Amino acid sequence: MSSVHHDHPGFCRDCLAGQPEGQRRCRACGSPRLIYHPELHQLTLAHIDCDAFYASVEKRDNPDLIDKPVIIGGGKRGVVSTACYVARIHGVRSAMPMFKALEACPHAVVIRPDMEKYVRVGREIRTLMEELTPLVQPISIDEAFLELKGTELLHHDPPSRVLARFAKRVETEIGITVSVGLSYCKFLAKVASDLNKPRGYSVIGEAEAQHFLSDKPVSMIWGVGKAFEATLAADGLRTIGQLQAIEETELMRRYGSMGQRLSRLSRGIDERSVHLNEAAKSVSAENTFFDDISAISELTSHLRALSEKVAWRLKRHGIAGQTVVLKLKTKDFKTRTRNKRLDDPTQLADRIFRVGLSLLEKEADGTHYRLIGIGVTDLKDPSTADPGDLVDPQAARRAAAEAAMDSLRHKFGKSTVQTGYTFTPKR
Repeated sequence: MSSVHHDHPGFCRDCLAGQPEGQRRCRACGSPRLIYHPELHQLTLAHIDCDAFYASVEKRDNPDLIDKPVIIGGGKRGVVSTACYVARIHGVRSAMPMFKALEACPHAVVIRPDMEKYVRVGREIRTLMEELTPLVQPISIDEAFLELKGTELLHHDPPSRVLARFAKRVETEIGITVSVGLSYCKFLAKVASDLNKPRGYSVIGEAEAQHFLSDKPVSMIWGVGKAFEATLAADGLRTIGQLQAIEETELMRRYGSMGQRLSRLSRGIDERSVHLNEAAKSVSAENTFFDDISAISELTSHLRALSEKVAWRLKRHGIAGQTVVLKLKTKDFKTRTRNKRLDDPTQLADRIFRVGLSLLEKEADGTHYRLIGIGVTDLKDPSTADPGDLVDPQAARRAAAEAAMDSLRHKFGKSTVQTGYTFTPKR
C-alpha cells in the first residue's frame, strides 16, 4: 500500500504527490491546486456533482463554444435548464425564464437540450463511479453520493486521493469537469461540493462542522425553501448559528418535524446512509409550449410525439407500464393529472397515445394549456406486456407497424419515420 498519503497532510490534485503543510505550489509539478485538511485521510463520504453538466457536454462536443456564454433551454416560454459559467457571470441561472436569461445575456448561444446525449454521458460517469465503490446513490443525471468506507485496501489509497484521481479521469476520458465534496455525512458532502465550483474539491470535517455552519444562511439546510426561509426570518432566524442556539424541543414546538431537522442539520448531525436507489417508479415526457394551446388537434400532435418518446424509453430500459398518466398545465400554472390503469402492461406508443387521447378529450374544453405530458407508472416486467387484443383486431397490425418503425429509427435516426399525427413537412 502506498504510504505517501500518510506522510503528508495534503496532496496535489493534479499529480497526486504528497504535500507538507504550508506549500503553495506542488513540489513535483508546480500546480497550485493543493488540498489540505486535518481529517482529509479519514473521511469517506462524498458528493460528486458535474459542473454545468449539459452546457459542459455541448462545449466538449463543439470547441467553438468554449469561451462563449451557453444556455441550455429554449423557447420564450421555456426556462433555463443549465447555464455555463460564462453565462452565469452575466446573471443567468438555472430555472430562470428564458426571456429573462436573454435579457441578461443577449449574446448567449442557446441550445435545446439533447437529453439522450446527456443520459449517455451521465451513464459513462456513473460507470466510473461504480469502479470506486458499489455504494453509489445517484441523485440526478449529473450528481451522486458515494460511500468509500472500506475501499482503501482495494485502491491502495484513502478515499480522498481516489476521488481526486476520479475527477482527473472524468476530465481526461469523458471531457467534462466535476466538483467533489468530501465529508462525514450527506448534508455536508453536498454543501462541500458546491463551495468551489467548477473543478472544486472541498472538505468539511466533523470537528469543524458546527463552526463552519454557524454564519451560513438558514437556506443552506435541506428543505428550507424561500417560503420557509421567510417564516424563519420573520421569527428572527437568518443564520444557522441562531438555530444552533435553540434547543431541539423548542424548534420542534415551533416548527413540528421540520424543527427537528433544523436542530440536527444545524449541528452537522445527519445519519442518513448512502444506499442504492430503488428502481424508477415512472417513465414520462412532457413539453412546454412556445404559446398556449387550446386546440385538440395541436395537443394531439404533441401527445403523440411524447407517447413515442415514452415508449422508446420503456423499450430501451426493458420495462413496461400498466397505468397511463396524462399531465396538463394551464396558462395560470394549475396542474391537471388524469390516469387510467390498463388490463395489461404496455411498451407501445400506440396504446399509450390512445389511452392518453381518451383522457385528453375530456380536458380539451377550450382551456388554454402551456404544458402537456404523458407517462406510465406501475412498472412491470415486459414479458407480460401487450398480449394480443381480441376486441381490437387492428391492434396487432399497429404493434407490428410500430416495431417496423422502431427498427428503421434505430438504424437511421428517430426522425426517419413519422406518423400522420407528428409529421411536419420540411420548408
